[in-house]
This record gives sequence, C-alpha cells and structure tokens, in this order.
Amino acid sequence: MDALLHFASTFPDAAKDIRLNLTSVLSQSTLTEPQRLLVALAVAFTARDAALAQAVVAAGGAHASAAVIADAQAAAALMAMNNIYYRFRHMAKKPAYEQMPPRLRMQRLAQPQTSKANFELACLAVSAVNGCEMCVQAHERVVIEAGVTEAQVHDAIRIAATVNAAATASMLRSPVPA
Repeated sequence: MDALLHFASTFPDAAKDIRLNLTSVLSQSTLTEPQRLLVALAVAFTARDAALAQAVVAAGGAHASAAVIADAQAAAALMAMNNIYYRFRHMAKKPAYEQMPPRLRMQRLAQPQTSKANFELACLAVSAVNGCEMCVQAHERVVIEAGVTEAQVHDAIRIAATVNAAATASMLRSPVPA
C-alpha cells in the first residue's frame, strides 16, 4: 500500500478526497486482495496511466501475479473495443444493428488466467468506467450468477471510480500551461 500512498501524496489539494479514498477503497472491501488488485489494475490500464498501474502493482505485492496482470490487461483491452461497439448499438437503437454479428474476436473472454468470476468483475468495472450500459448489465449478471455478491460488485465499482479519479488527479500534478 506504500506505493499507492506515495503516488497519491503527489496529488494537489484539489484532489485530497481522491488521495484519501484511494487507499481506503483498496483496504476496506468485501473483495479479496487479488480481486481488488485486478479491478484497480484493469481501471488503471483503461485510464492509460502507466505510473498509476505501476503503483497498483507495487501495492499488490505478492498478489500481483502474472495471471492477475494478464487478466487486467485483457479486460482493459477487450472492453476498450467491446464498450464502444455495444454502446453504439445501444445508443443507435436500430434493430438492424442488433441483427448484425459483431465479428470481433473476443476469445480471451473465455480464457481467464485467474477465474471467470474475477475476470468478469474486472470487465464489469472497466465497462462502468467506459459507460457501456449493455456491458455493465451483461457482466453484472455473469458475476452475480457466479456467486459474487452485490456488496462485492458495489466495492468493485467503488474501486473503479476511485482509481479512475486517481488517474485524473495524477494529471493535475502538472502545472497548467499559461
């Protein structure tokens, strides 16, 4: 957790709430350590913040396994594609688009290196950050059916929201050009 504390300590006062929430949501949770790390890392990748991702991995310690990192990368990459595609279909509201097959490769969804439930939880968190209603509903249904509780889903989304805000707070460290 020291790596995240150090990372957050550089946030300006305007982001004090994010600084305090970052360590709080990652330490007080119904999720396991690997689940917390997977969700936080997938969102850091989604926010395209390499320094934040490195801090999350360092904070994860022994839980930052190759499998957790690979699933976080896959969740971020696949949802970057799927969230755009399915959000368009939902927003366009045309039956013609609903009938067309995506023809987008998504095989990694069926091959998690951690567990199906944990991978889907990361996909849910990234989908919430990316604002894809269809994907949020689909992944939430899958994780609940896999035995993840609503409290755990709630905690995953709290982590996602805070890590996403931390990426913004990280950007605020740089002076605004005149």
